[in-house]
Amino acid sequence: MIQRRLMAFGAILALAACARPAPLQEGSGEFVGRGTLSQRTAEIRRAGAGLGWVMQEQGPGLMRGTLNVRSHQAVVDIPYDTRRFSIRYVTSTNLDYNGGTIHRNYNNWVRNLQNAIVVQSGAQS
Repeated sequence: MIQRRLMAFGAILALAACARPAPLQEGSGEFVGRGTLSQRTAEIRRAGAGLGWVMQEQGPGLMRGTLNVRSHQAVVDIPYDTRRFSIRYVTSTNLDYNGGTIHRNYNNWVRNLQNAIVVQSGAQS
């Protein structure tokens, strides 16, 4: 009986920790090697697609990424040139964004996207 209560209490604590907001983090990075703007566009598109992001080109040097996970949605803008890129928050749904903090999974998604973009750029050089 005590063991069940401890397990239930542990599960409640784990759920509470997952829901705790974290400071919003934006990503940035430098591409590996040389590449044209169109090559960088393709690298960002491949990196995002590999992680489930839907990437839409907004114009030269600007990509918009949308990630849908269950009932959550994150939208970011990715401005870039031939040497570097950034990942900037645009909007979200069900991620408890309040102007400074957001569901902590968002930061993991952005970090994973940032790393994938760098890896894609290195795969082409």
